Amino acid sequence: LVLGFAFFFCFVMSTGSYDYFQFVQQWPPTNCRFRNKRPCSKPRPLQNFTIHGLWPSNYSNPTKPSNCIGSQFNESKLSPKLRSKLKISWPDVESGNDTKFWEGEWNKHGTCSQDTLNQTQYFARSLAFWNIRNITEILKNASIVPHPTQTWKYSDIVSPIKAVTQRTPLLRCKSDPAHPNNPQLLHEVVF
Repeated sequence: LVLGFAFFFCFVMSTGSYDYFQFVQQWPPTNCRFRNKRPCSKPRPLQNFTIHGLWPSNYSNPTKPSNCIGSQFNESKLSPKLRSKLKISWPDVESGNDTKFWEGEWNKHGTCSQDTLNQTQYFARSLAFWNIRNITEILKNASIVPHPTQTWKYSDIVSPIKAVTQRTPLLRCKSDPAHPNNPQLLHEVVF
């Protein structure tokens, strides 16, 4: 019985069974600040939140499923109009290779949802989420504009986002070891 359950669980995970999507936006300056290998592609990273991904997830393990068996990324399935919008909303701030970034996100996460969203729908839905949950605009309307010396409390950031989206986002931060007080820098906003 235990072996049967284990087989079923592994089968479900490999076929991309999921409970919900995580829609993740990243703050490029924080992302670039913590790059270990090499600096980001642009000397001054974008100053707006960009899409990191749309990730099918499970309540039991939010990092799963991933790397599901499915159709591989095909750039020709993205119309020129969609590609130009993704270059703004979902750029590769690290290496500057947007297509490679999208390919990696589709192959790792998108394939797990392809019974619900084909490749075009996956990217179009991500863009639609970004348009209605654009963290940069929401915070700007609440007079929260990133500044190197300005700090905010967790609730200062969550409150305006929740007021607009009717959802409480998860904020992911990274600790800055280079600073004497080890402050937390906002890295991602997750719905």
